[in-house]
Amino acid sequence: MSVSQSVYFDPAAETMSQDQIKDLQNRKLKEIVSYVCKNNAVYREMYREAGIDPDNFAGLSDVDKLPIISKETFRKTYPLGLLCRDKSELREMHMSSGSTGTPVVMPYTINDLNQWADCMARCYRMAGAYPGDPVQITPSFGLFNGGFGMFHGARMAELFIIPTGSGNTERQIRLAKDFGTKVLTAVVSYGIRIIEIMEKMKIDLPELKAGLFGAETLTDAMTDQIRNGLGIDVFNIYGMTETGGVGTLGCDCADHSGIHVWEDQYYLEILDPKTRKPLPDGELGELAVTSLTREALPVIRFKTGDLTRIISREKCACGRTHLKIAHISGRTDDMLIIKGVNFFPTQVEQALLEIPGVHPHYQIIIEEHAGVKDIRVNVEAEEGVTGYMVEKHLKERLGFSPKGDIFKPGTLPRQEGKAVRVFKN
Repeated sequence: MSVSQSVYFDPAAETMSQDQIKDLQNRKLKEIVSYVCKNNAVYREMYREAGIDPDNFAGLSDVDKLPIISKETFRKTYPLGLLCRDKSELREMHMSSGSTGTPVVMPYTINDLNQWADCMARCYRMAGAYPGDPVQITPSFGLFNGGFGMFHGARMAELFIIPTGSGNTERQIRLAKDFGTKVLTAVVSYGIRIIEIMEKMKIDLPELKAGLFGAETLTDAMTDQIRNGLGIDVFNIYGMTETGGVGTLGCDCADHSGIHVWEDQYYLEILDPKTRKPLPDGELGELAVTSLTREALPVIRFKTGDLTRIISREKCACGRTHLKIAHISGRTDDMLIIKGVNFFPTQVEQALLEIPGVHPHYQIIIEEHAGVKDIRVNVEAEEGVTGYMVEKHLKERLGFSPKGDIFKPGTLPRQEGKAVRVFKN
């Protein structure tokens, strides 16, 4: 096998031993703490108040002494209060939608863009994409980082780029057919939309082999829907605005036993959401991320809000040695409390898709009367599926009986980007 056909994009980085990874993380953590203190007043004051002396910081053994930051830290310092480089060195920026307040901004130097591209190129290779393979990029090209991240990585991986962007699903399918798209990139819910339109158009895509899906929680049930509907291998890609964009944190491999995290680029902790204390491997908690190599705006102990657990630090069947985390099971701020029962929207989705004949389009509507909350679950399903069947199954899985209605397939509203699942009445 030639170097260009290796199963790894960067063999040395992707297969280094855990001892090498820890030594590297220890050194880079000390460097990044010193770096932010020298180059940013907000970090410098935050660490001074916490009693952190960057010149005597011990690295991994001292990591739990560092302050935790969150989206609120970004919003208080909007737009570039956490910047660690001169503005003249910036070459690109992206930001979150800001639907819950002031948006989160991530600026990039040229080295940051190369780091992002390298992480994404590793993800592409992990999904079986090799130089010259056609990749169709359906996330939008704009302030949202998805389209550009997929693009930067595809260029570094030397793929044949079909930069369709979002929307116009019929054209997406025709272009995939005409150009022999091998790898599809999309937000999770858009994969389901493509399946629906392909069925209407009566078009198959025999050359399509793999899909990289992100930006939304990818449950096992949704993975099965996409895998079976498109006849492809489905890969869960992970990253966020604050870490530098899609793919920066990692992706699952062909073994599909967890998401590999690029530990030479990021240090991960799983924290108790209430106490913020580190949890042992295997326990579910909130992911905190430290970026070890980014220049413009490194995050240190960034509390993501994502719930996951560390599955393994052992060498994977794919040969990679970086730790694996479980697929994101929900977010700390997504949890709903109805009639004394705590649950996440992803649990509703998983339960619904266990019912034969139910389609992966649904709405969770939160209703409140006289201070009492209840939910209504509207779902698309084939003829023969009744509201009683849905109510009974959800009660068995969630512990209470939501109201709801059954709709014919294709009648609930669609979005071309991220799907909106939860509504308030």
